[in-house]
Amino acid sequence: MNIYILISLTAVTIASFSQVILKKSSGKKYGSKIREYLNPMVITGYGLMFVSLVFSMIAFSGLEFTNVPLLESVGYIIIMVLGYLFFKEKITLRKLAGMAIILSGIFVYYQ
Repeated sequence: MNIYILISLTAVTIASFSQVILKKSSGKKYGSKIREYLNPMVITGYGLMFVSLVFSMIAFSGLEFTNVPLLESVGYIIIMVLGYLFFKEKITLRKLAGMAIILSGIFVYYQ
């Protein structure tokens, strides 16, 4: 497997965890507007997003352009799983249908 594909998948996974951290932070109450935006969870979330951006730029330098949207779409699947694990969000039939469409699009694209 190409190292750039692994770097891209790592970037997508890091971005997904970043979104989970930011969502967790948004559910909390803070004493002031400054604390709402400058707290460890928000800083960590945006820091991870920055790391994801750096990884993505490295990956994009070694990937064909046609592979990039394909790898980025994996993030939707990761987010669904993380939402279930961290927020107890239900995996509905509608979500599964959406994932099936994404996966079939990946399959069709690679054929």
